[in-house]
Amino acid sequence: MSTPESGKSEPVSVRVLDREYTVGVTEAERASLTSAARLLDTRMRELRGSNKMVAPDRLAVLTALNLAHELQQREAVGQVRSDDDLFKLIDAANARLDGLLVSNS
Repeated sequence: MSTPESGKSEPVSVRVLDREYTVGVTEAERASLTSAARLLDTRMRELRGSNKMVAPDRLAVLTALNLAHELQQREAVGQVRSDDDLFKLIDAANARLDGLLVSNS
């Protein structure tokens, strides 16, 4: 996600669980964000399964926990190169969750 020092931010729309969210990103971040949104959508749909009654905010938190756990496991086996990489991924996940939670309220 873009920060004031990262360059010009442009709005990009992504869909997660049939809801559209608009996020400001730089051109360099666009492909990564859309890929992350597809991953999040896929994982949330898998977790929801046939239970359509699960609250979207609960589903988002559980999905984020699963993704964070996977990230920690990869770090433990050396698939994440540095703490900086981990913090960037966690910050990005937190920003996406914040966007989802704001959109749901």
